Amino acid sequence: MSVRKRTWKTAAGEERQAWLCDYTGQSGKRHVKTFARKKDADAFIAKAKVEVREGVHTADSDSVTVAEAANLWLTTGAARGLERATLAAYEQHARLHIIPSLGRLKLSRLSAPMVRDFEDRLRLTGRSLTMVRKVLTNLGSLLGDAQERGLVARNVVRDLGSRRKKGVERRAERRSKGRLKAGVDNTLAGRDPGSCGGATGAVAADPTYRDIHRIAGVGAARIALVRCGSQKWRASCEAKGRSI
Repeated sequence: MSVRKRTWKTAAGEERQAWLCDYTGQSGKRHVKTFARKKDADAFIAKAKVEVREGVHTADSDSVTVAEAANLWLTTGAARGLERATLAAYEQHARLHIIPSLGRLKLSRLSAPMVRDFEDRLRLTGRSLTMVRKVLTNLGSLLGDAQERGLVARNVVRDLGSRRKKGVERRAERRSKGRLKAGVDNTLAGRDPGSCGGATGAVAADPTYRDIHRIAGVGAARIALVRCGSQKWRASCEAKGRSI
């Protein structure tokens, strides 16, 4: 791996210069990347050395954009026979959230700080914690599909998630949903407590609860019949002098 300076003259006679990073990836393929500043070229080659040694480097020429990877991911889901509603949800998350923010970015340039910034922007624009979590999960699944195709070597979403405390996030999500409210989150609230004795009145007024009550009554009746039969059998055995 090396960094070298390249100079040339334009048609107007102006002298220009650039810095070339020449390196070989983990697959043995040679790559060249150009930078306007030597500082940027040195930083890239230092990072590339580490990634190639760890086997997680993907050159820009071997990668695709996030939008292209999203289309491949949706194609994979359809080929695997996912439910229509599931595919529709995946497509909606990609179209409305992922592609508008990250669609033009190459997978090889996607980093954990970029994903964190994407997550913060989703939250600041009014998305709920549940929606943010689902979108990030789908982004990680998208990168996992691209990883299997050899389009990216590292799944930065899963790298980011592995450092987090899942319990803390789940508790924060539950807090954001708030407590259940009487008359809003349950159907028994607001009924006349005097009709048939409170909750019994709700059962009498609601056909659904009447069905549940009827089924429960049938079950109780069957249990009573079994017990009654058992008692009669026991009494019969005792009358005949049989041991139980």
